[in-house]
Amino acid sequence: MKIILDAMGGDNAPAEILKGAAAAVAAYWPEVEIIAVGDAEKIAACAKENNLGLKNIEIVNATEVIEMCDEPAKAVRAKKDSSMVVGLRMLAEGKGDAFVSAGSTGALHVGASLIVRTVKGVKRPALATVIPGKTPFLLLDCGANVECRAAMLEAFGVMGSVYMNKVMGLEQPRVALVNNGAEESKGTPTYVEAHQLLKNNKAIHFVGNIEPRDIPAGHADVVVADGFTGNVVLKLTEGLAKYFGAKLKEMFKKSLGTKVGYLLLKGGVADFKKSMDADEYGGAPLLGTRRPVIKAHGSSNARAIQNAIRQAKLCVENDLCGVMAESLANLAEAESGN
Repeated sequence: MKIILDAMGGDNAPAEILKGAAAAVAAYWPEVEIIAVGDAEKIAACAKENNLGLKNIEIVNATEVIEMCDEPAKAVRAKKDSSMVVGLRMLAEGKGDAFVSAGSTGALHVGASLIVRTVKGVKRPALATVIPGKTPFLLLDCGANVECRAAMLEAFGVMGSVYMNKVMGLEQPRVALVNNGAEESKGTPTYVEAHQLLKNNKAIHFVGNIEPRDIPAGHADVVVADGFTGNVVLKLTEGLAKYFGAKLKEMFKKSLGTKVGYLLLKGGVADFKKSMDADEYGGAPLLGTRRPVIKAHGSSNARAIQNAIRQAKLCVENDLCGVMAESLANLAEAESGN
């Protein structure tokens, strides 16, 4: 399979992107081929400077870059030779099987919607992120669709369930709806309606509303929210993870006794840090697109890029987009029959 990579997207491009690509080739070749899209001269110079071999990595030249400060829709339309737009166009034309970018989230969302397009029944794709907790869970939407109708939240539940089944290997993912209480009557009218739609959907295992304080405790595998709520949950979770990590480090450095304690607990601390490390999952899929599109974090390092490529590989291997399209078609058919 061919994974198209935006070599110029993100805070650490192109160096960390190319390092991640090289690591992915070393790990997955010959099963996976990498197509790096970007300024060919800059890519070659960066590879030379960092002593990176680009064996088995095809370079496709693109002369422009969509910056984080660019207005998304305008940039996608104006910068037609940007690494992101060229890569998405290649994906839409069948010249690759999946696309990975650490570039602008807004531009990627617009570009994926306009160029790659969405499966039937999805107006705009949802940004989904695997978040560490007692057990890893998928949160969607994380910011792509700030306002959502009840039917969109139901579709998020279906798409998230398919993803966790096909990519993360869960047999029957538990789906929950973020709310300010567990009762069915809680929340805005949209959320009350969404609760009933999810509850009556036979294609998913819906476990009801979930309060934010219970999300990290492992009560659900798919957590559904509109983009505004989901983004707040995501950023609060990221902030708490950084805070606890810093406090843990501060605690162990406090005295000789705590330093000795750290040596005794070193293995457990390492496991904890790994379980809270978002780089382990690599990126956030845009669920609902016709072909797999993975959004890596803007500050991604080489390991995160490699894992984002691994995630794209799993999406292709499990025909995620095909299964999702079928699931949504069945949902639409069931709703039209009611």
